[in-house]
Amino acid sequence: MSLNPEILNKLTQIVGENYIFTDIETRNHYGHDETEDYVFPPNVVVKPANSNEVSQIIKVANEYKIPTTPIGARTGLSGGSLSIYEGIGLSLERLNKILEIDEQNLQVTVEPAVITQVLRETVAEKGLFYPVDPSSMGSCWIGGNIAENSGGARAVKYGVTKDYVLNLEVVLPNGDIIWTGANTLKNSTGYNLTQLMIGSEGTLGVITKAVLKLLPKNSHNVLMLVPFYKAQEACEAVSAIFRAGIIPSALEFMERDAIDWTLKYHDDISINVDDKVQAHLLIEVDGNYPEILMLEAEKIMSVVEQFEIDEVLFADTEDTKKALWKMRRSVAEAVKANSIYKEEDTVVPRYMLPELLTGIKRIGAKHGFKSVCYGHAGDGNLHVNIIKGDMTDDNWQTQVPIGIREIFELTVSLKGTLSGEHGIGYVQKNFMDIAFSRSHLELMESIKRVFDPNNILNPGKIFPDHLT
Repeated sequence: MSLNPEILNKLTQIVGENYIFTDIETRNHYGHDETEDYVFPPNVVVKPANSNEVSQIIKVANEYKIPTTPIGARTGLSGGSLSIYEGIGLSLERLNKILEIDEQNLQVTVEPAVITQVLRETVAEKGLFYPVDPSSMGSCWIGGNIAENSGGARAVKYGVTKDYVLNLEVVLPNGDIIWTGANTLKNSTGYNLTQLMIGSEGTLGVITKAVLKLLPKNSHNVLMLVPFYKAQEACEAVSAIFRAGIIPSALEFMERDAIDWTLKYHDDISINVDDKVQAHLLIEVDGNYPEILMLEAEKIMSVVEQFEIDEVLFADTEDTKKALWKMRRSVAEAVKANSIYKEEDTVVPRYMLPELLTGIKRIGAKHGFKSVCYGHAGDGNLHVNIIKGDMTDDNWQTQVPIGIREIFELTVSLKGTLSGEHGIGYVQKNFMDIAFSRSHLELMESIKRVFDPNNILNPGKIFPDHLT
């Protein structure tokens, strides 16, 4: 499609000529995220300064029935911010302020383009803690975290984004501006529109402000890296730790290739890995009392020593802790640098992790592809990176999609689901029939129609093509 001069003129009047772009370089830049090599440039990129300007833009889009895609930091892995029907690319980058830190009520009000790590560090200076920590937290934005219901390493103890959102300012597809809830810890007043917006991937409204819950900051942690000779046993150890009465603040799984590729990618990280080691668990406990944390670490040791493990590395300095976390958070970048790949975001009850990992390897062997697995094992969230390597283009295009469907079917059969934190977006939408019946999908789509009868807001996401 193309936008006529009348529409472009109206958009220019709203944001000013310095904040509207139609050149192909800018459009391509905002037409991709971190999802493989997809590029879907919008017809125009518009950069509003506040919720009022967002509202005016959405009113124009709704009047002319123009597809409009909210665009954040573009760190997503499901194609959620791709303008697949062109139209307006609504970049929210200018809404980037921390508006208020309420130290009395342990709350913070932010705009959507605040970088997650910046928020964490800013509230930490006041002795407060925002726990949500996606691997991309140094570049991803709060608005995108809310749109995808992002998790991260510490979700196992502290929960995911939805557990910290109290209230949202949202521009609806007709341009109206609403607050979805209240700045209270409890709210039983009507339907919970706040939680409905979280994870809706920009299909129901545009988030322009968020009120988030904070916690007091813990002062101590213990971090250990446990090498396992069998990847299956590393998965088995995960639920065993919880059954022993320990709730770690982080419990991360990394296969051998994930470690090796990351160490090559970052030559400033030095860790010795025995040739026989197949996987690692990175385990953290946190709190305010070091003596209790050491007792918990000893309990964890008593659990993992029941399995075949190599020498456990205790991070006894801040530098070592930073190096271990840098290694874990860099796995995705290292895999991407090593080969063309597809990343899936499976999640199962944690006790099912060994069966999931075994099944993924079996499916890969059947269809001729290699996978590298890592993720937030403590909450059953396993990221599956399918590696192209030396596969032919034909097999990559034909066999891998069949294998992905079988992986998702396995995941759902284990009482899991398609995505733990990356969302469905564009690339996973045609697998939704595995997790949901047609009635279930039609119910969700009917909610979309109530909010957005003209289907202007981030169309072509979440719902399978055969449904629409």
